[in-house]
Amino acid sequence: MTSTFPDISISTERLVLRPFEEADIPALADMMNDEGVIAWTRAPHPYSLADARDQALRLAPAERTTGRGIVFAVAEFLTQRLVGIVHLSNTDWRLLATEVSYIVAHWARGEGYASESVLAVARWLFQDQKFERLELRTAAGNTAAQQVAQKAGCISEGVLRHAWIARTETEDGGWTDLRTDLIVWSLLAEDLDGAPDRISGPDGFGVYPSYSDWG
Repeated sequence: MTSTFPDISISTERLVLRPFEEADIPALADMMNDEGVIAWTRAPHPYSLADARDQALRLAPAERTTGRGIVFAVAEFLTQRLVGIVHLSNTDWRLLATEVSYIVAHWARGEGYASESVLAVARWLFQDQKFERLELRTAAGNTAAQQVAQKAGCISEGVLRHAWIARTETEDGGWTDLRTDLIVWSLLAEDLDGAPDRISGPDGFGVYPSYSDWG
C-alpha cells in the first residue's frame, strides 16, 4: 500500500506553507514566467494561466495522493500573498527519504524565504514524519540555490556530471538548452543544529521537477 503525506499546513514566524488555492493562480503564473525560474527549471515557457491552474488544482494535489511527495504553496503569513513553492518529490517510503526543491517569486528574493521554508519542511519531515534523509540538487551555476542549501545546513555530497538541462537566454530574446552538472546535497536531522542562525540572505531556485513529472 502506498504511503502518503498528510494534507496539512506548516506555519513559521513569517510564512505559511499550505495547499494551493484558486486565488494563487495569477501569482503562480507570474512567478513561473520570471527569467530566473525559466533558466533553472523545466516548467513550460511561456507559462500560461491554464498551466498555473492545472499545476495548482490538479498536478500539485496528485503529488500527495499518489504518494510521490507533497507540494506546498508558500505565502506570507499576514497577507497570504504567494511568495514561492516547496516541493517534496521522489519519496521513498521504505528508506524514509525524499527530495526537496523550491522556487521564490522575483519580488520576494533576498528575504530568506527559501531557507525558512526548507527548514520548516525539514523539521516537520524529521520530527513529525520520522524521515531519515532529505536530498537537494542544485545546478552547478545556480549559486543562489547553493547558498540556500548551505544556510539550511545541507552537506554537499558530490557532483552528477551533465545531469541537468538548464536554459540560457539568447541574443534575440529566446531561450536555448544548456547542459550542466548537478550538485547533490543532503540534510539529516542532526544537521539542523544551528540552522536558525543561517537563514537570512538571498534566495534561489532548487532544481525543480519538470511539468510532465507531475502528470
